[in-house]
Amino acid sequence: MYQVLYRKWRPKRFDDVVGQPQVTTTLKNEMKSGRINHAYLFTGSRGTGKTTCSKILAKAVNCLNPQDGDPCCECENCRGIDDGSILDVVEMDAASNRGINDIREVIEEAQFRPTRAKYRVYIIDEVHMLTTEAFNALLKTLEEPPEHDIFILATTEVHKLPATILSRCQRFDFNRIAPEAISARLKYVAEQENAEITDEAALLIAAIADGAMRDALSLMDRCLGMSSGITAEIVRSAAGLARKDYLFELSSACINKNPAKALEYIAKLHNASKDMARLCDELIDHFRNLMMIKSTKNARNMLIMSEDEFDEAQRQADYLTLAEVIYIMDILQTAYSRMGKGNSNRTELEMALVKLSAPELDGSTEALTARIAALEKAVKSGSIQTSAPEPTEKPEEKPEEQTSDPEETEPLSPPKAMTQIPKQDETKSDAPESPKPEAVKKRPGSLEEIYEKAVPFREWPELVDNIKNYSRSIGGALNGTKAYVSGNYLLIDSDSEITFARLRESSQRDEVKKAIKEITGKVYKLGPYKKPEKKEKTTDPLKTFIGDVKKLGINVTEE
Repeated sequence: MYQVLYRKWRPKRFDDVVGQPQVTTTLKNEMKSGRINHAYLFTGSRGTGKTTCSKILAKAVNCLNPQDGDPCCECENCRGIDDGSILDVVEMDAASNRGINDIREVIEEAQFRPTRAKYRVYIIDEVHMLTTEAFNALLKTLEEPPEHDIFILATTEVHKLPATILSRCQRFDFNRIAPEAISARLKYVAEQENAEITDEAALLIAAIADGAMRDALSLMDRCLGMSSGITAEIVRSAAGLARKDYLFELSSACINKNPAKALEYIAKLHNASKDMARLCDELIDHFRNLMMIKSTKNARNMLIMSEDEFDEAQRQADYLTLAEVIYIMDILQTAYSRMGKGNSNRTELEMALVKLSAPELDGSTEALTARIAALEKAVKSGSIQTSAPEPTEKPEEKPEEQTSDPEETEPLSPPKAMTQIPKQDETKSDAPESPKPEAVKKRPGSLEEIYEKAVPFREWPELVDNIKNYSRSIGGALNGTKAYVSGNYLLIDSDSEITFARLRESSQRDEVKKAIKEITGKVYKLGPYKKPEKKEKTTDPLKTFIGDVKKLGINVTEE
């Protein structure tokens, strides 16, 4: 008969136990030194190895050929304990045998010596489920048991045990197993089972298992039932999880205040039979990742996700303040707690996402705090200009100091519309003489001077990718374009009319400026780029003639 993976690959020795060195090292040293206690208490979350270590300890104290504190797993006693033929090792589930009569049977049986083993070992699982009377009956035997008896108590809720029980046991705390340790174990098991598992899939299983090796192996068992090559998509399908791109899209809809898109994705996921409560929980965990990125410096080492997913999460975190992230998590947590209590889970999630996409609907203190934080961020980034009081007397404007502005004169017209440079004022008819062409200087700040001083903007490709998060349409319009910087101007080089048609809209132009501000920290004015025309040098015929004569040795002057 097929044996499930978590039973088939249950560790047989202390050295095989994953992620609990603080327990296994101490137990091995006690076995080697012969300092065996009469009562042990194993506590920790589910699937961390409490029952496994209990069985290994039962074999170690009864092994005929112990090896450095570990059982040999080959002698008669070790094999008998593994296959259940030795009845001196008793496993009892306190969840179903919790009364005083059940404990009285254990106490009476404990008075007899073991039949085949050296010690009679009682493993009482979920011991916190015993009644008060059962605890009181067990207390005296637990304090002074017969010399041939060992009690091992295991529980996930140690706080429910009476202090009198705790004081009579040697306590060992089992930690949640690290994701890296679970991932390595899954790869080993997959190799032994002639299967393949990707690194991303192993880490995803570890994240879903939440530190429990048994849960990880159970999920891997389901994945192997679907395919011998386990990928992240198979894991998400087996666990009933939404794909990560849907989580990013849903969070983007909340960030961009787009309730229609959020409801559209909810409908798709609901039609795909995704559990709405689980999806809400996944969204909470997603924004928890954004909270970690906003709050800590080494978030990469603390979050279980691929490099691409982390980069995308970091980009989303840049658009939110910490107050906004906390507010989103609070709304989702409220919706999650209300699911299953009357309204449909889908409706609860839809209400939460609409509320997040339209924060003006929520008048709570948390919502107002998040909105104020968003306004402060907009003011700091320059997206919102605060009005300053006008001076009582305006200084006289000097025409020669005015600066031509590509954005203000002809905002983002196609390049052809910007080819003409403003002409100088025509002189009066009674002027004695017009100035020579050499004497005409460029007016400071003229369009010609702005174009000549322009240098390539190297961050432009990165900035275009960032703009796509704001608007795919304008990001596509800017795709393949080039940009140049001249002073406080950013000039866009494009042959397409669509690019400038998009940027003529004030809302689109403001989004581009906001993206530039986040990348460079500066606020630029936008305009089209025009390559400066190369002027051919004109030669004076008289100067050419004089130069040729001087080459013949004749001194000649221009006079």
